[in-house]
Order: sequence, then C-alpha cells, then structure tokens
Amino acid sequence: MTDLEEAEVADWFAGQAETAIETACARVFLAGDRAFKVKRRLDLGYLDYSTLDLRLWALERELRFNRAAASDIYRAVRPVTRRPGGGLELDGAGAVIEYALEMRRFDETSVLAAQPWAVDGKLADALGREVASLHARADLRPKGGGGKALKFTIDSNAKLLRELKPRLGDELVEAVVAATDAEYARREPLLDLRRERGFARHCHADLHLGNILLEDGRPILFDCIEFNDVLSDIDVQYDLAFLLMDLDFRRRRDAAVRVLSAYLDEAGRKEGRDLRAGLAALPLMLSVRAGVRAHVQAHSKDDAAASAYLYAALEHLKPPAPSLTAVGGLSGTGKTTFARLIAPGLGASPGAVVLRTDEIRKRLMGVPVEAQLPATVYSPGFYAQVYDTAIGEARELLDAGRAVVLDATFIQPELRGRVEQLARDAGAPFHGVWLQADPEILAPRIEGREGDASDATVATLRMQLDLDVGEVGWRKVDASGPAAESAEAWVASIRG
Repeated sequence: MTDLEEAEVADWFAGQAETAIETACARVFLAGDRAFKVKRRLDLGYLDYSTLDLRLWALERELRFNRAAASDIYRAVRPVTRRPGGGLELDGAGAVIEYALEMRRFDETSVLAAQPWAVDGKLADALGREVASLHARADLRPKGGGGKALKFTIDSNAKLLRELKPRLGDELVEAVVAATDAEYARREPLLDLRRERGFARHCHADLHLGNILLEDGRPILFDCIEFNDVLSDIDVQYDLAFLLMDLDFRRRRDAAVRVLSAYLDEAGRKEGRDLRAGLAALPLMLSVRAGVRAHVQAHSKDDAAASAYLYAALEHLKPPAPSLTAVGGLSGTGKTTFARLIAPGLGASPGAVVLRTDEIRKRLMGVPVEAQLPATVYSPGFYAQVYDTAIGEARELLDAGRAVVLDATFIQPELRGRVEQLARDAGAPFHGVWLQADPEILAPRIEGREGDASDATVATLRMQLDLDVGEVGWRKVDASGPAAESAEAWVASIRG
C-alpha cells in the first residue's frame, strides 16, 4: 500500500464515522454501533506493520488473543477492497487494499482510565479475580518469562530513558537505571525459577486502566499486545503489576491492594506456595512498569508525568520491611472492613495482603467465594485446617517481603498465641487488634450482610458470646462507630 492508498483508506473510513481516534500505531473509526481499527503502515523495530501481510497477521492475532477476555467486543477482520469503478468497500471482490478489525463500539467514558474513582471495593475484588482467571486459562510459555524477558524491557527502558536525559535529568534517569539493574541482579534466579514452575504464560501484557472497560458492573479486559511475543509471553505477576502500578500511581492504593489480595486468593485455587514466594520480585516489576510509563509519557510530551513515574519507579525499589497485623473479634465487629482500610498503609506498595479465613474456607472447599456453606462443614478438623492454611500463607508472604493482615475471629487464645509466634519467627513487627462492640450492634450488621464470603449468622454470634475468649492482650478498638475513623486512628497510632 502506498502513502496515497493509506490516506485514501483513512479518508474513506472517516467519511462514514462520527469520530476518528488517532493512536501511535493505529486509527480507530467509530461509526454507529461499530468501531473499525486500521493499523498504520510503519516499522518501529519492536513492532512491524510495514506490509499488508504483516498488518493482516497482527489484526488476526489481535482478534484471537482478545477474544479470551472480551469475546463480545472483537468481531472479525474485514478486507477493504477496490470497487470496479474505483473507490473502496468492505468484503468486495476486488483487490484487497487494506484490512480492518471490526469491533463492537462501547462508551469510551466507561474505560477505567477515565474514571479511576469508580474502582470501588467490589470492582477491585472482581478485577483481581478476573485477572487471576485469565492467567489460569492462559497458555504456558516455557521459553518466555523468566529473567530474560524482564531484562529485555529493563534494557529497553534504560536505552529510551537515557535518550531523554536532556529533558528528564541525568541524575534521575541514571538513579533509576542503576537501582533497577541492582534489583534485577538480586531477583534473576527467582524470575527464572518462576518460569520453570509454569508462571510464564501468554498474557494480556498491557493491563492498565486504559484497557479495562466497565460494563454492567463487570470489568472487561481488552486491547492486549499482539505484535511482539517477547512482550506478551511473560510472568503472570509482571502482567498483574501493570494494573497495580497504575492504580497506585493514581493514588488508588486502596483499590490496588484489594486487587492484589483477591488475585492471590483466586490464583491460590490453582497455584501452590510458589505463587506467594514470587512476590519478592513484585517491587522490581512495579518499578519496571513505572519506567515504561515514564518514557511513554515523555514521548507524548508530558515531561512532568514522566518524571513523576521515574520517582515512583525509585520508590518501588525501596520497600519497607514487612509487618504482621492480626484483626480479631466476634462476628459483626467489622474485621474485614477494618483490615481492608488499614492494608494500604502497611508495608510495600500497594500495601498489606489481606488474608481472610472466610475466603480461605471457600477456596479449600472449591466453591465460589460468595457461596454459603452449611454449618455442618464447620467441623473442628476443618476449622483447624483453615487456620493452619492462613498462618502458613502468612509466613510465605512475610518471607517474600509482603506485609500481611490476618482477618479472623481469633477467639481461641492458642490461635492468638500462634500468630504472635509467627511474627517472632519471621522477625516481623506484630500488631494485634481486637474489635469489640455491644451485641445489640453486631446482630443487625450480620443480618444485613449481602454478597459476602462470611457464613456467620446471629446464631453464630450467640455461640461466640457464650465462649470464654480468655485474656486478650491485643489493642482494643471500639467497633461501634464508623470503621474509617477507627482505622485511620489506629494507623496513625502505630506510625507514632
């Protein structure tokens, strides 16, 4: 296709569209309830659309790959053909001039980048579980991932950022490059081990808020990378890291840590302890993702944002030491709400992983997280298994440098003792929180629950009230008022 033909195709689609969107690598034309994407004729080295065959190859891959998570959006690759008397048409009998990807049109304002505030708790939870499910279904890539794949992006970042030093500053750029290289040297063996253990898969690879659509309350992941397997055959945790970094950068650490906690719970249905051990490499992955955004923003002429991403990249590589917090109390005291409120302020970005015994029960039983289990399931043996699992996973997270918040009743003194001992064994600071409120407050809260992992009923509360919880040495917190106020006060108190 010549320059004139490229312009002709663009003009033809634009003449039928209400809106045309220009990107660095494609043009998107919005017409009625449809959208057509046409690749630009270019070669950027890591991306080559310079011939008609290469553009067809890319569009067919884009269609196939995106149907894994967004089958309702991606429809077909359509040939743009020459009409007998001149002019263009779709699917005609004449010579093929270009190819276009037909998609269902959606409301651009429903993309999460346009509304990051919309990522509330339930959506964050759904996002984490959706990404984990996508990764569980993804094809293994034993030759992808590992240190080599991440080093490709690290080296690319370094080259591109050094070219931008006159605008971003020599000292800042070199600090990021040096810190990244040093952390990579530490984590390369772990990255290679994760590849050997099956965590290198075909991933979305561009999983930021600009590529997540919210429709009918459900997150839809779209516009994955199709043009370079080195960028898409990666560690699943590096795929997740883009979303976590993006939320964190937008000051939505609260949403990011809930995404992470939900992801780990859902992925834990398929994966073993290697899942949590890999989190030792998360600071590096977050930093690399921030580095990518830095040069992207710089090439978009936004040097202020580029510099902000570089400072974020440095901060990710200086994670604080992990801590262990246990939040206990009777049913209805708001343990989960409190745990989720304090988590963003604890440990390395995006905050402390929240481990809920309510969710672990469902995972162990192999049922959806919001399924209700009958009381007969709660045998002493199963009860012990749930706590053993929670404490074991907390130890793995601490060993990986992750702060942890354990959310459970902790009614038995011996369980409180076990979690305190866990912190001592791991060499981590421990905070015990005991929420309490009058039963008259707790019962209506329990009755009003909807769509939650907890199986507790008012009968459960009555049984707990009859138990002797022993001497509770943890910090008592009044849970009768707004949880946000008590959580904020508690976080302020531990920071001195």
